[in-house]
Parts: sequence; structure tokens; C-alpha cells
Amino acid sequence: METKERMAIPRQQPKELAASERVTNFNEVVAGYDGATAKLEAERCLQCKKPACREGCPIHNDIPGFIRLLREGRIEEAYWLDRETNSLPAICSRVCPHEFQCEGHCIRGKKGEAVAIGMLERYIVDWMVANRKSLLKPCAPPKDKKVAIVGSGPAGMSVAYYLAHLGYSCTIFERLPVSGGMLAVGIPAYRLPRPVIAAEFEALRSCGVTVVNGVTIGKDKTLQDLRNEGFGAVFLGPGAHASRKLGVEGEELVGVLHGVDYLRRVNIGENLNLGRNVVVVGGGNVAIDCARTALRTGSDQVFILYRRSKAEMPAAKAEVHHLEEEGVRIEMLAAPVKIHGENGRLTKIECVRMQLGECDASGRCRPVVIEGSNFMIEADAIIPAISQDVDPNAGSGLDFTMTRWGTYVVDEVTMQTSVEWVFAAGDAVLGPQTVAKAVFQAKEAAESIHRFLAGTDLKAGREKAKAE
Repeated sequence: METKERMAIPRQQPKELAASERVTNFNEVVAGYDGATAKLEAERCLQCKKPACREGCPIHNDIPGFIRLLREGRIEEAYWLDRETNSLPAICSRVCPHEFQCEGHCIRGKKGEAVAIGMLERYIVDWMVANRKSLLKPCAPPKDKKVAIVGSGPAGMSVAYYLAHLGYSCTIFERLPVSGGMLAVGIPAYRLPRPVIAAEFEALRSCGVTVVNGVTIGKDKTLQDLRNEGFGAVFLGPGAHASRKLGVEGEELVGVLHGVDYLRRVNIGENLNLGRNVVVVGGGNVAIDCARTALRTGSDQVFILYRRSKAEMPAAKAEVHHLEEEGVRIEMLAAPVKIHGENGRLTKIECVRMQLGECDASGRCRPVVIEGSNFMIEADAIIPAISQDVDPNAGSGLDFTMTRWGTYVVDEVTMQTSVEWVFAAGDAVLGPQTVAKAVFQAKEAAESIHRFLAGTDLKAGREKAKAE
């Protein structure tokens, strides 16, 4: 059972653990709450009249509502209340950075420990499965209208969920051999078990959704091809699968694998051992996932280079805690400047020390190089995991308005692109962001597609989408 003590993050962690102290059980799928623990945690919810947690949730779930139902033992009702706004509760409850979203706004957390909203949401879903309750919502009578969905990640899954339950014939086109997009190839299975993803696709197929793998839109088919095949509208949710480069000398050497590329190869099933010593660059969840995955695939010494301080790491604190439990050292205020090699293969990494300079309006301080602080690290591999970009090739052949970051410009209310029959959401609009934000925008896009195909006003009675 996952207890509150297990999830608590100590204020101080040793920089490096002795081998005997390291956690080496890499087959774990962290257990959720049992009924008694869930009830006790639910009792801590203050049931605020103006719940800040709901405002902090990108999907704006009725969090006090489903926690109240859980407290009353009406768990099935709690599940369906949650699912009114969240199309992927089993997934969001496991992978959302709750501490920065709903739990970060919890009133309890202002002077103590926030209510464990994510764990309670997960308990509700797990209870439904354990008690063999149906997770399927009745499908609407089919309409004679088709929608093409590019990408099978959380945005594509959510659009398909809402439109299929309105009776539209949806086809998801996924370039990868597996379904789930970044959920399947960007998040390790120890955080998101693959049966959870598979169950969501089984539910979609039960409502007539077709999933076509191994088709790259923009290469094998164009958006105009889809239009010519009778799809009345197209949704773009390709995800941010393109790794951002460090831009340093030596990045082309053997032994350099970029974050999401590395995770994709491992998650698809490639047997990939990077060697004994691995360095990961970055401070976000992708960097943490890469480091923990490297341990699980046979590397012995793994550590992270991060150019700011630990307090500024954007990764979830629980993930950082578990990373350190497993013996990964985090080298703060350091960054690579050159990758050295012999015979075309990486041998060592030249780094510099940093110090924090002026802070911006958000309070985040700019790292500044300390002159003359260069030092070397011997390594078998380096994994830059500093960020990722959206591949805009899906939209090739049509005149889309794009941002300078290579994402699609959409109407802030409707998620409609500059091509009236094409809609977009998630990473394709926001850049690399959370599952919850993709789910929220996808719901707005689904409503717009429904109105577009019905010939009604796309904006009437709606407000600006608030998942930025």
C-alpha cells in the first residue's frame, strides 16, 4: 500500500547513496491507496465553497464533488462525476504533476500537506476496475459523418472519446507501431502501466473508433487526402516527439541519445544498454524518466546535470525523491559545453559551473556561466533531455498559421486553426505540456468539431479555453 509516509519528500537528501542503501527493486508499480487509507485522506478535504484546487486543475474537475462522494461510499458516482470533465482519469491520476496543479492550490497545503487528490482519483478508478464496474459510457446512435484524428496521444484519445460518444465515426492515424503517443513511448511503464493505456483504447473501439498504426500524416497521406476521403473535419494532436538539441560540439558522436528518442526506443521494446556511466542533462520529468530508465536497462552510475538549483527543477518532487532513492546523483548548477570522443564515440563531457543571475517576473533566475570553471566527466553515454518540439510535417501542403516555436495558431475559444476544417490541441498548440492540459483543450476542440459538422456557431456561449 502506498502510504502518506512513503510519498512524503524529505527536506534534505544525501548527494550520493551507498550501494547498500540504494533502492534496486525496479519492477515496482507503486501501489495505490486501500479503502481505509482513501477514506481517511478524503476526510481531510475541507470541501471549500470556492475550491482553489478546481481552479488549479487544467481540466477544472469537480474535485470536492468526487471526494465528497468517495467519503460517502458512493464511489461509482464519484467516478462518473470525475469523468464528466476528465476523459482519461486512470491516466491523469497517475502521471499528472498534481503538486503543481490541483494539489498545489489545495488550502490544506498552505500550512501543511495538501490533500492527495491524485491518489484519491486513482483509488476511485482502481476501485471501479477491482469491482468489475463498467467504465463504458453508452454510445450515441451513429451519424453519417467522419472525423480524422492525427496522433493517438492524450489529445487524440480525448477528441475520439467525446466525438465517438456523440455518434461520429472517428479514425485515429498514428505513425508509431503502438497506440498512446507520448503516453506509450514517452512515459516509462513503471509510472504508467501499459494495460491502463490498452483499456482506454478498448473502450474507444467499443464505440466504433478505428486506430490505424504505422501511417505518417504528411508523408504517407496528406490532410487534403483525408479531406478527399470524406472526412468532414481533421484534428491535429501529434505531440512533441522531436528532441531539442544541446547545440554543442560533439553532439553527433555515438553515445549521444536525446531524451524522447531514447525513451521511445526503450518503450517500443529495443534492448538498449547505454554502458556503465550515463549522464542525463535536464531538470524536468523527461530527464528523470531517462535517468531511472537507464538504471533499469543496466547502467550502473547515472547522474543528472542541471543548470539551475534543485528548488527550480520543474520535475515532480516525488519523482526526484524516488530518483535519489535509486542512487542517481544530481549535479546542480552545471551544464555541458562540449562532448569529447575518440574514433567517433563519446568518451567524456566537458562542463562548466553556473551561478544564478537576475530573476525574471516569474521568479526564475537565469543561469550564468562561471568563467574558468570547466571540468570533465567520463561517460559512456549522454542523454540531453532539455525539451522537445512538435514536428509540423503533419500539416504540410496546407497554409497554416504557425507560431515561432513551430506550433499551430488556433482560435483561443474553438481550437480551430487557420484552415477552417482543421482543429488542434495539446502539444501541437502549447508545446510540451501536461496530459491534463491536452485533455482540456481536446474537449474544447471536440465541441468545436461537433458544432462545425452540425453547421452551428462555434463560439456561441463559450469562453476562452484556460489551459495555457
